[in-house]
Amino acid sequence: MRSTRKVLQGVAFVAVMVLLVGLAVAKYAGSFRSGVPVTLQVDKAGTQLATRADVKVRGMVVGQVDDISTSGGVVTVSMSLDPDKIAAVPAGVSARLLPKTLFGEKYVSLVPPTASTGRHLQAGDVIPEDRSQTARELERVLDGLLPLLRDVEPQKLATTLGALSQSLSGRGEELGRTLVQLNTLVKGLNPSLPDLTADITQLADYADNLNGAAPDLLDALEDLTTTSRTLVDESANLQAFASSVTGASDDLTGFLRANGDNIVALSASSRPTLESLARYAPEFPCFFQQMAGLIPFADNAFGEGSAHPGIHITLEITNNKGKYSPGEEPRYLDDRGPRCYPITYPGAQSPPDGPFRDGSKPSPPAVGNPVGNPEAFGVNTFGTYDGRQSWNGVRGGTVNNEPASWRTGMGLANSPADRQMVSEVVAVQQGVPPGQVPAWSSMLVGPLYRGSEVTLT
Repeated sequence: MRSTRKVLQGVAFVAVMVLLVGLAVAKYAGSFRSGVPVTLQVDKAGTQLATRADVKVRGMVVGQVDDISTSGGVVTVSMSLDPDKIAAVPAGVSARLLPKTLFGEKYVSLVPPTASTGRHLQAGDVIPEDRSQTARELERVLDGLLPLLRDVEPQKLATTLGALSQSLSGRGEELGRTLVQLNTLVKGLNPSLPDLTADITQLADYADNLNGAAPDLLDALEDLTTTSRTLVDESANLQAFASSVTGASDDLTGFLRANGDNIVALSASSRPTLESLARYAPEFPCFFQQMAGLIPFADNAFGEGSAHPGIHITLEITNNKGKYSPGEEPRYLDDRGPRCYPITYPGAQSPPDGPFRDGSKPSPPAVGNPVGNPEAFGVNTFGTYDGRQSWNGVRGGTVNNEPASWRTGMGLANSPADRQMVSEVVAVQQGVPPGQVPAWSSMLVGPLYRGSEVTLT
């Protein structure tokens, strides 16, 4: 009797345990729930969305998925929302299917509308899928990410993410500043995007041109192989040349160290000369051209190719400047710019803008000597003529008060110098030595020669 009672107690205990387990399972399965039924229609749900998946609003669970069915290419998701939370779900919500984790199942995320409708979701309402731009982009990203994650080995990905987490640990502020700077850089690049697009377009054109020139380029590279072989064959000579260059470099280094100060001083002292050469550089072509043109005249003067070799000249005796007077010390006063004087035959005694300024008073211009602006007489002044002359305002035939340096070089009348000059001139005319000319010739022909030019040929 007693054992039968224990058996009945054991059976009752087991039955109670089974009943409790069944109630727990039924509770988990939602058999005792009386949720508000709503429906979601989407194009596709995916294999990650299952029954009893969560339904959330702003991260708060407000219900679960009861059933998923497909009809005519449209997926219908039946959901039940908690009655005590239905008031927190406004009417007009849209839905997104999002994964809980990278590899986890999906859940339904209800997105409230931007403008409140003033009412909450009711039983039997149909919730549309969120088709905003943000939702579509997010869906494309997740759809593309899932195949990638399937191909990635989870243990390797976990190791990589762990290493990345350790590297970023404690560096949140630095990462934030870096992202801010990157954002600033991207904003600065935005105005240049049209130029960048144009550059890319031009790069495409360049690539087309390069494609057309590819055969020629390949031929050039093939020819370059010959040069490469030559360099390989002459490598020993090139090494010897490099060694000799190294020695020469060492010698040059020693020379520069020993004479560096002298080179600097030479450069400084050469500057005035170089500046003068630079100033008169425009006349150098004219000068060398005229020097080359003098060669035939020089050959003729020295009798080249003639039966009478020697100097053949025409000697002209002109008014000499006489002795230097006080205040006529030799000086370098001429500062006229570059000139290109034409060669005339016979040439003028002085340039049109006057003789060289050497500190003495110049003689008056000879008869027929051009006077005035050199450019008016065919002289190229390269734009440097400033209107000044060295004649001091003297014009031929207008001199009344001649300075001492303008007087005749024959000296006083009938002086020894006067008689010697007359004897030399008369001797040339008569074809006799000067000693055979009578001394009284200066009294007869001296007045004729004095103050005039005499040309001896």
